Amino acid sequence: MLDTLPAPLAGALARRGFTSLTPVQQAVLAPDLDGRDLRISSQTGSGKTVAVGLALAPRLERALAGRAAAAGPDGAPRSAAAPAAVIIAPTRELAAQIAGELGWLLGPLGARVACVTGGTSFGAEARSLRRDPLVIAGTPGRLVDHLERGTIDPRGVVALVLDEADQMLDLGFREELEAIAGRMPEQRQTHLVSATFSREVRALADRFQRDAVSVEGTRPGAANGDIAHVAHLVLPHERDAALVNLLLLAPGERTLVFVRTREGAAELADKLTALGLPARALSGDLEQRERTRTLDAFRSGAITTLVATDVAARGIDVPDVGRVIHADPPGDPEIFTHRSGRTGRAGRKGTSVLLVAPFAREHVLRLLRRARVEAAFRPAPSPADVLRAADERLAAELAAARGCGAGEAQGAGEAQGAGEAQGAGEAHGPGEARGPGEARGAGEARGPGEAGSARGAAGPAPDARLRELAGRLLADMDATDLVAALLARAKHVGPCAPQPVTAVAPVRSPRSEPPPARARSAARRGDAEHAPRFPFVPFQVNWGERHGADARRLLALVCRRGGVSSRQIGAIRIGSTASVVEVASPAAPEFARAVTRPDARDARIRIVRASSARVE
Repeated sequence: MLDTLPAPLAGALARRGFTSLTPVQQAVLAPDLDGRDLRISSQTGSGKTVAVGLALAPRLERALAGRAAAAGPDGAPRSAAAPAAVIIAPTRELAAQIAGELGWLLGPLGARVACVTGGTSFGAEARSLRRDPLVIAGTPGRLVDHLERGTIDPRGVVALVLDEADQMLDLGFREELEAIAGRMPEQRQTHLVSATFSREVRALADRFQRDAVSVEGTRPGAANGDIAHVAHLVLPHERDAALVNLLLLAPGERTLVFVRTREGAAELADKLTALGLPARALSGDLEQRERTRTLDAFRSGAITTLVATDVAARGIDVPDVGRVIHADPPGDPEIFTHRSGRTGRAGRKGTSVLLVAPFAREHVLRLLRRARVEAAFRPAPSPADVLRAADERLAAELAAARGCGAGEAQGAGEAQGAGEAQGAGEAHGPGEARGPGEARGAGEARGPGEAGSARGAAGPAPDARLRELAGRLLADMDATDLVAALLARAKHVGPCAPQPVTAVAPVRSPRSEPPPARARSAARRGDAEHAPRFPFVPFQVNWGERHGADARRLLALVCRRGGVSSRQIGAIRIGSTASVVEVASPAAPEFARAVTRPDARDARIRIVRASSARVE
């Protein structure tokens, strides 16, 4: 399929390891779609950003032909950017990801891509825009700022893209989207990209698009065959213990853990770190610099576990996430799909794990049915399971080291003799401290930077020295006792002991249980919007119409403060000096705890449980 693309695009894809295109990437190349407005839907992780780039490429190539005439005298920078395409994304991370992806894809065409987001220097962005990028990706608020200040000239825009349109509506960006679209030329293409097209997203698309065509890759409601879904029933007070055991089962695997609230993310990350499991929290109250450092540490492997809220994790793109763990199961199938889609991306395999309290079992079964996913219900991993897995890992590592032969293992460090417990060196993660008496021996595995000095050290070669030491030890000790003592020092299980968990009997899979009548009829219609809803709990906000409150701003406020999505919000009633917002009952307890935390952005606004849904 790559050979049908223009040479610059085919070359860019080949250099990134592409040998073929995903279904959604192939779909946007259909000849009859040229010049049409597109509604692109496909599963999370199916390559929608590259699909957008491929859809934009023909018009961008034509726009490039007129760039020289548009430049200032003698090629001097313009006072404002005059992009041919503007892409709107809900979060800073997603905007940066889009800019990066399109940068390598469209760069060979001669297209420069810029990124503008809140939380960064406006002046630095303005200077970057004067270099006249062909494509600009940005967050809604910052794009509005640049348009109002004249640092972006929209008159030459031929394509406007709204990426993750459903999430932008969830975050309350409708007003900004209207403002941006209103400044764009009438004669333009408008593409909407969304994992799902709910009624609200379809209404937005109808407003911005003309004669639009729906383009589907992997159907959003279809199960991603690259993701294995597992559920563990755990007692509520043993949730964290079950999570620790899951992390110890595969200690080096990059894992994204989802919780409901900022406080929950911080507390859980601190607990894991105290146990020696490298973890950090990602939540909406982090400064942008700290957020960037946290994501960089996760991408580089300096930390292997990221604990995140749904809002904070939107738009992040981290390769090779092996597991997603829902420590707090979501209340909405679309949120479940977005979360799970952080793994199993670009053809890689992944696992999505639900930790389910027994009282939430029926809720999770309904969630899985609505998401059209079948999960295997299994007991949570016990200490015995963790120890067994660690023993198998160590045995495999020792067998591999033995198979290398003397001297062949030096490419990854120093050669290891048969008497050395390889797991002793490998059980320690990056930056992990060793306890007293665990000083690294001269023969223990070293990183590449240490190998040269070790080889140059005086004395016998490490392999010979260790074999000599092994012979002396075997002469003095029983072989079984010696190996057992070395294994005890290896600490191959991980940085902490596995945690005791109570075995809870597994349940039948969702497909084996007949759904309630209402859910059955909703499933027949294929419409999750008609599935059963929970009752709502009223909360009072000391902000009313007199001080500028409206439904859109209240929605954005309570979603941010309470760590919920707009789908978990019911009626909003606005009074003169106060308002009432209804929250879905499963999310209400965590919401009530989250909103008690002050927020400097609206320090005077208080959100408390209301005695009734009436506005006083």
